[in-house]
Amino acid sequence: MEYGELYVNRIRSLCKERGISINKLADMSGVKQSTLDNVVRGLTKNPGVLTLHRIALAFGMTLSEFLDFPELNSYSFEDSKRV
Repeated sequence: MEYGELYVNRIRSLCKERGISINKLADMSGVKQSTLDNVVRGLTKNPGVLTLHRIALAFGMTLSEFLDFPELNSYSFEDSKRV
């Protein structure tokens, strides 16, 4: 799995758990719909900290909590292709 996909999966998983749509998340977070769509569709591979922070707050989490999940914690940058 690529690094950028980890965020997409995290966002989708949290939306599913909480029963909210990506459109609703955009409203809740104050992140532009187009920005969030680009993140979720994988067009934005490395979203900015402010974007992730706003998304985390919309989920009622700190940024640290949002970024603390097994797939990201075990991700190895050495195994990934660098561009």
